[in-house]
Amino acid sequence: MSVLKVIEILGNSNVSFEDAVQNVINEVAKTVKNIKSVYIEDMQVTVNNNKIKDYRVNTKVSFGILDD
Repeated sequence: MSVLKVIEILGNSNVSFEDAVQNVINEVAKTVKNIKSVYIEDMQVTVNNNKIKDYRVNTKVSFGILDD
């Protein structure tokens, strides 16, 4: 049987949504092993002078619970 844990992580980037998600994965991977998937719950941008300033994502990261 496989057991997964899910954590909610917010990420951002000034490049793209894809880069924002990759930033989430990079940061989570520093402290979590066995990442299985990332669910993008919400996406938004901030705007300055009619141009996109930041891409933001609200994600749910799932990872396997490691057995001893």
